[in-house]
Amino acid sequence: MAKRGGYPGGMGMPGNMNNLMKQAQRMQRQMEEQQKELETKEFTAAAGGGAVEVTVTGKKELVSVKLAADVVDPDDIEMLQDLIVAATNEALRQAEAANEAVMSKLTGGMGGFPF
Repeated sequence: MAKRGGYPGGMGMPGNMNNLMKQAQRMQRQMEEQQKELETKEFTAAAGGGAVEVTVTGKKELVSVKLAADVVDPDDIEMLQDLIVAATNEALRQAEAANEAVMSKLTGGMGGFPF
């Protein structure tokens, strides 16, 4: 009577499955290393022709805001607020793009595991 179910060739994982597991573990280690490296990087963006400059980390934490003296106008607070938001959003976009580039490189552009 033929054996039903299970993997052919005895107990345990077949060679292909074992290789896939090793690849997944290696990819996970690489992703963790790349993520740690990315978190230490800083991304800077400016708005208003450089009047406002914002720096964020790869962890997407705001670490600095620099303002040109002439952009601080008590009669136009809204413009300064808008420039800070614009610069911050651009710096965060840069951090996200760097993260996506790392993930794409590690996954070969497939968006996931190779199976």
